[in-house]
Amino acid sequence: VLSYGRLVARAVLGGLSQTDSRDYSLVTASCGFGKDFRKGILKKGMCYGDDACFVARHRSADVLGKCWRGPAFSGTLMRTCERLVKEGRFVPSNPVGILTAGYCELLQNKVPLLGSSTACIVVLDRTSHRLHTANLGDSGFLVVRGGEVVHRSDEQQHYFNTPFQLSIAPPEAEGVVLSDSPDAADSTSFDVQLGDIILTATDGLFDNMPDYMILQELKKLKNSNYESIQQTARSIAEQAHELAYDPTYMSPFAQFACDNGLNVRGGKPDDITVLLSIVAEYTD
Repeated sequence: VLSYGRLVARAVLGGLSQTDSRDYSLVTASCGFGKDFRKGILKKGMCYGDDACFVARHRSADVLGKCWRGPAFSGTLMRTCERLVKEGRFVPSNPVGILTAGYCELLQNKVPLLGSSTACIVVLDRTSHRLHTANLGDSGFLVVRGGEVVHRSDEQQHYFNTPFQLSIAPPEAEGVVLSDSPDAADSTSFDVQLGDIILTATDGLFDNMPDYMILQELKKLKNSNYESIQQTARSIAEQAHELAYDPTYMSPFAQFACDNGLNVRGGKPDDITVLLSIVAEYTD
C-alpha cells in the first residue's frame, strides 16, 4: 500500500511539475503589397492596397486581425477592432465578439460606410495558451509546428470566388449585395506551444502559394527575433507577389478555377497581407 501510494504521489506531482505556468505572447511582423504596386512594398498605416490589418496587445491576450476589399470599410473595421482590444472590451475566448462589436459600430455610423470585407481575428490567450480564432471568408491562417501544418482555417465560399463577407450596402442595393453575419464566421480553439509559427494572411497569399512553398520559406526562420520574423514575412510576401504576375504558373487559384470548370492558368494579381508570428514566452 505504501509503495502504491508513493507511485500515485509521484505521478500527480510529476504531472503538476509538467504544467507550464508561464504566460505566452506572439512576436509578430507584417508585410504586404497592393496589387497595383509592382516594384516594392506600399504601406499606409496597416493597409496594403485594399487589405487592412492590426496587431494589438492586452495584458490578457495578443490579438491579430486582417480583412480586405475596400480600404475605407476594411481599414475602419480593423481600427475599430484594435481599439476595442486595447480598451479591454473583449473576451479572449470569443473572437467573434470582437468582430461583431466592430461591425456593429460601423452599422451605427451616422454616415454609412459602404463596402464589404472578409475578416479574420486570431487571439492568443496568454495564460491558457490557447489560440482562439474567427474566420469569415477566404482569408485565413496556418499553425506550423516542427515544419508541418498542424492546424489551419477553413475557407468559406458561397460559390467559386465569392467568399463570405460583411457588408454595408446602399439602400438601393440592399438584399442584392451579399452580406453575412459575423456569427457565420468559422470559430476554432487550439492549444499552442512555445516556438509554434502562426501565419495569418489574406487570400492574395493563399491563392498564389501552396502550403509546401510557404513551409519552405518558413524554414528560413533563424530564431524568434523580430528582425528574423520580419525578413521571413517579407520573403513570403515577395514570392507571392512575384507569382501573382506569372502567366504560366499553375497557382492554387488557377487549380481551384479548373476544378470549377474554368480554363484558367497563371497567378492571381491581388493585394497581399502577411502577418507572421512566433509563440514566445511573455515579457511585459
